[in-house]
Amino acid sequence: MLVSRTDLHIFDAGSVNGTRYCNEILLPYVRLFRGAMGLQFLFMDDNAPCHRTVAAKQLLESEDIEGMDWPARFPDLNPIEHVWDFLGRCLAACTLPPVTFRELRLALQDEWTAMPQQLIDTLILSMGRRCETCLAVRGDHIPY
Repeated sequence: MLVSRTDLHIFDAGSVNGTRYCNEILLPYVRLFRGAMGLQFLFMDDNAPCHRTVAAKQLLESEDIEGMDWPARFPDLNPIEHVWDFLGRCLAACTLPPVTFRELRLALQDEWTAMPQQLIDTLILSMGRRCETCLAVRGDHIPY
């Protein structure tokens, strides 16, 4: 989100299903943000299957959390995809890349903490321009 972020949540081993998504993301993070921000809160996810389960939809509805309508295949527009790319490039540039899950977890948390908030803010604020560009190229990839 603009101006702030939570700690990076890394799922422990196992698949992320609708129940885990509700229990580990929606309840502890999203519900609290919704409560703090009030009516101006608009939630955006990336349409992963666990985000579209009946349980997740019911939880969002019961908490009065409005979700952004979002097409399933628009990685050029979703700011989080650019954040993941940035983190991936940071990890790839490490002199000693992580080789164990523990090392990967620590490296990701370090890079997340070191990532400039301004980068995240710029990505979020650029969504309008990127949406307009996407419309202009009729859904094709956006030139960078």
